[in-house]
Amino acid sequence: MATRRLNPSQIMQLGMGFWGSKTLLSAIELGLFTELAKGPLDAEQLRARLGLHPRSARDFFDALVALGMLKRTGARYANTPETARFLDRTKPTYVGGMLEMANARLYRFWGSLTEGLKTGRPQNEAKTGEDFFGALYADPRRLEGFLKAMTGLSLASAQAIAKKFPWKRYRTFTDVGCAQGGVAGEIAAAHRHLTGYGMDLPVVQPVFEAYAISKKLAGRLRFHPGDFFKEPLPQTDVLIMGHILHDWNLEEKTMLLRKAYDALPPGGALIVHESLIDDARKSNAFGLLMSLNMLIETHGGFDFTGADCRTWMKDAGFRRTSVERLAGPDGMVIGFK
Repeated sequence: MATRRLNPSQIMQLGMGFWGSKTLLSAIELGLFTELAKGPLDAEQLRARLGLHPRSARDFFDALVALGMLKRTGARYANTPETARFLDRTKPTYVGGMLEMANARLYRFWGSLTEGLKTGRPQNEAKTGEDFFGALYADPRRLEGFLKAMTGLSLASAQAIAKKFPWKRYRTFTDVGCAQGGVAGEIAAAHRHLTGYGMDLPVVQPVFEAYAISKKLAGRLRFHPGDFFKEPLPQTDVLIMGHILHDWNLEEKTMLLRKAYDALPPGGALIVHESLIDDARKSNAFGLLMSLNMLIETHGGFDFTGADCRTWMKDAGFRRTSVERLAGPDGMVIGFK
């Protein structure tokens, strides 16, 4: 029986993966995909539009072709269907806001991952006493950009939740930590009998309400100002927590689940959606890497498996739980009271 010939290509590809990552992030920072959304350009036209030096511009563009982020026909460059849809800043489907934040902040902080693994401490602005999120929420323009990024990140999962959950049984819901309102908006648009609420800090209210108006949902989407740590959760038929629990340590996670249970009526439901780690902890690399990102960004946060969340829900009192895949690496855990 022939033995498999070993080679280091997979190791090298992963080890040097930051080359491709930073190439994409710089392209987003430069607005390359938004520029090409106006129409294909040759290398010199694109270089001039982006203000790049001649030395490496062609290599930069062709690297993006080789990475599958651009198409080149003859001498002209164009977006792929995916980059046209998701990386054009003028489209509501833009997901680049999250990648802009990765470029501006996370890329450098991940350089200290080894230190974080040794100390268990965050490696972001907290190391120098800065409060990134405090500064973010104090700047309306930056805050709106961040909240839009959260919408882009959750849009595909929101559409799946709108389809997969039995909404016909319920009349009201609240998205806890709602950001701009992307998840609530997708659910309300798909189910006209529902009235939805978004709970977040008061500073988010103008952004949420403007989004609801833009989606023609202002009559059925309302804002509930509040701090979900300090105040009771709204009493609606369904509560949603999306990319919320992973920010907190186990004690804080279980406290939030108990608060959700207490706020729900009998027969009500809680939906938790995250980049769930697979139960075997072997295949959803994105979920595991997201958990490492929580090490970089938070004092105690971590991601978890569907089985973990089901156990915590049952401990909080939920009588029945289930797990369903959503879009990409995301999944939802549902608890019924």
